[in-house]
Amino acid sequence: MTENMHRAVMMKKKDNVAMALGDIPAGVAVELRVEDIHFTVTMRDSIAFGHKFAVRPISIEEDIVKYGEVIGMANRNIQEGEHVHVHNLDGKRGRGDQHGA
Repeated sequence: MTENMHRAVMMKKKDNVAMALGDIPAGVAVELRVEDIHFTVTMRDSIAFGHKFAVRPISIEEDIVKYGEVIGMANRNIQEGEHVHVHNLDGKRGRGDQHGA
C-alpha cells in the first residue's frame, strides 16, 4: 500500500467534518481513522491547511460537528469531500433564533 501523503484529523465518530493537516488538492482520496472506524473521503475541492471538509453529506440546517462539538450549522447542502467554511456554514452563538445555542 502506498503511503498517504495527505493527512487530516477527525476526533470523534459523530464528527461530520475533518481538518486538513496540510494542503490537499481536489480529487485526492484521504484515509481517515477515528475510534474504531476507517474510511476514505475523496476531495471535491482543494482544502488548505487547517481548513475543514465534509466527511459525509451534510443537509441544510444540520449541525456541523468538529472534535465532538457543534461549531455551526450548514446554510446549504454540503457534499462529502467539500470544503466547509464561511460560505456554507453559519455560526450559532449569539443567535436569538437558535434555542440552546
